[in-house]
Amino acid sequence: MTDKTEQDRVLIFDTTLRDGEQSPGATMTHDEKLEIASMLDEMGVDIIEAGFPIASEGDFEAVRDIAKLARTSVICGLSRANFKDIDRNWEAVKHARRPRIHTFIGTSPLHRAIPNLTQDEMAQLIHETVTHARNLCDDVQWSPMDATRTEHDYLCRVVEIAIKAGATTINIPDTVGYTAPRESADLIRMLIEKVPGADEIIFATHCHNDLGMATANSLAAVEAGARQIECTINGLGERAGNTALEEVVMALKVRNDIMPYQTGIDTRRIMNISRRVAQVSGFAVQYNKAIVGKNAFAHESGIHQDGMLKNPLNFEIMRPEDVGLAETNLVMGKHSGRAALRAKLRDLGYELADNQLADVFVRFKALADRKKEVYDDDLVALMQDQTSPEDDRIVLKSLKVVCGTEGPQTADMTLAIDGREQSVHATGDGPVDATFNAVKSLVPHNARLALYQVHAVTEGTDAQATVSVRMEEDGYIGTGQASDTDTVVASAKAYVNALNRLVQRRKKTKPEAEVKSAS
Repeated sequence: MTDKTEQDRVLIFDTTLRDGEQSPGATMTHDEKLEIASMLDEMGVDIIEAGFPIASEGDFEAVRDIAKLARTSVICGLSRANFKDIDRNWEAVKHARRPRIHTFIGTSPLHRAIPNLTQDEMAQLIHETVTHARNLCDDVQWSPMDATRTEHDYLCRVVEIAIKAGATTINIPDTVGYTAPRESADLIRMLIEKVPGADEIIFATHCHNDLGMATANSLAAVEAGARQIECTINGLGERAGNTALEEVVMALKVRNDIMPYQTGIDTRRIMNISRRVAQVSGFAVQYNKAIVGKNAFAHESGIHQDGMLKNPLNFEIMRPEDVGLAETNLVMGKHSGRAALRAKLRDLGYELADNQLADVFVRFKALADRKKEVYDDDLVALMQDQTSPEDDRIVLKSLKVVCGTEGPQTADMTLAIDGREQSVHATGDGPVDATFNAVKSLVPHNARLALYQVHAVTEGTDAQATVSVRMEEDGYIGTGQASDTDTVVASAKAYVNALNRLVQRRKKTKPEAEVKSAS
């Protein structure tokens, strides 16, 4: 039996890089995956589901390299219920200090009909595949996909089989977001009470947000005895998404009076990773999103403002600094020095080497010269702006646009393409359209602009604009984001960034097979 400390411990299993990346359009580059994995590791995430190794060579390489990179987190890969998937999974995760194999199969009547297996045939397959995984790895997780719509007797039967075959974690997915909190708790409670060996393993919960109850369902499962929550940053995931990491972690922290459970998450890193995931995925965080939305700590009502001035606890149940927002927002300007910038960036979660600080300081000074006031959000945008890496084929060198009530609007642009500068004059229906036409003239392509989104980082007419762009071509997706006080310049940078990502993805090896998962 575990002691009380272990009983009170809730493991955080982050699947942003697997389930989150399955969101249409949210594909990340190899380097972006490694960056997010490193942030999750530093944040204290217990288990990182790094990908689906059999899905493609790119996914395999990402899981393998994340496994080599991780310092403390368990690194997990997903596999279907067959030996080929499991073997490929092991080849990727075996490089981790703490590897895990996660294997799944759909157990509900609807999902059993897909492979056309009887209950007995599926039970035998579960026994064989979990046994095979356990022979490779000491840490094995098994999931009955669509568990919440599986007959209870059969669910108990297959969970018992998986435990006897060597599974150390049993995950109970609400794959289609159909269940409600009471049902979620009752299901976990029933399995713990009825399944032999249930007290020797960890039960996990994986909830989708189709009815907006993912976080509530996850917390209800924990109260019933589950000790692992599967979640993603910003709730990213299939359809309406998953349980959001920031929501369950902060709920457990704020309501420790009624849910006395502990996690190892450094909550001060939440805002930083939330913004970075939004950037690399191209999925902006809605303003009223719990914990990490722009308005989560904003107050406009006079009554609220008066109450906040008297005591912040009147209208805030957590402190902004608890999730990585600085308590004092405006402290930097054009007269600030390197030491002040380093200290401020450290407060925001960025540790920079001297050469990195030198580069950021130059860009900070340029920003401060253009803005009267430099806010924390401006600095975060500056850090997260997608500057062109050395291997980018296309680099924006200069842009001049002419716009007004009389058209057509024009753009004069110079790009460095494979190191060679080329210029063009283009027209369009507005300055952004003219700018994008200029890029397309210099770099011909057939990509469709699937997303163009602009939002101001801070307030005022001199606010930085952050532009997100997503482009699609022949099944490939490229996303880009950039910030600048000039919206058209930010648009050009984001468009070029997305085009560079698209070019990089064209070069990737095509997937071995069309592999989807929905657990």
